[in-house]
Amino acid sequence: MALQEELELQGNWLFRYRSILPITILSIGVLVYIYTIHAPGTLFNKIEFYWHHYENLCLLISLVGIFIRVYTVGHTPAGTSGRNTQNQVADSLNQTGIYSIVRHPLYLGNFLMWLGISLLTCNIGFIAIFVLAYWLYYERIMYAEEQFLRNKFGVAYINWAEITPTILPNFKSFIPPTLPFSWKKVLKKEKNGLFALCLIFMGFDCIKVWLEKSTQYNYLLIILAIASGILYCILKYLKKQTRLLDEEGR
Repeated sequence: MALQEELELQGNWLFRYRSILPITILSIGVLVYIYTIHAPGTLFNKIEFYWHHYENLCLLISLVGIFIRVYTVGHTPAGTSGRNTQNQVADSLNQTGIYSIVRHPLYLGNFLMWLGISLLTCNIGFIAIFVLAYWLYYERIMYAEEQFLRNKFGVAYINWAEITPTILPNFKSFIPPTLPFSWKKVLKKEKNGLFALCLIFMGFDCIKVWLEKSTQYNYLLIILAIASGILYCILKYLKKQTRLLDEEGR
């Protein structure tokens, strides 16, 4: 099999199982975090006095990733930017809004979300491995997606890709989105990510408190986890039992 076909095949397989990477990162990250807390001379020991501020900074980085996902999903039409796992889907080629400055904004958002979590470990080796693993993993997915878009949209895709960066935004080329922002679409599709993120940050903080046998909780993280959990339950109910979050054509 030629390298081009092999990369595309790998990318399509990884696309279907792309939820594996976050679970792997989280599982290994927790173990590294526990080790780092007890290891002498680590970065953790140097910033422990400012730990809650550091946690909040990591959360801010992750929330920037959430914001990118929210902005992307809120301005896209139906049939694109979804959470489908079986096949690539694109009823139209997004070229405005955030897609005018970067070709893969959702993966950029995902990267920042998980970068904030990986930074919590205070383990430089783990953080470097995370960045490398994320790039190798999603590079193949992006390759497969771009092959799909090239085959479907032809010259229109090629012309757009030539002037739009893959993952690092070029803000100078921004074109306002053609569709209005849809909070209904965002609330339906992104509620899981926000709740999971807040829950993970609270979990890391609770692990530290438990291991150190202290009572110095970061109450901001606890409040955010509870609030996002309540919001998640409300939206889950509305989605299943009502049509308040439905909209035509989106």
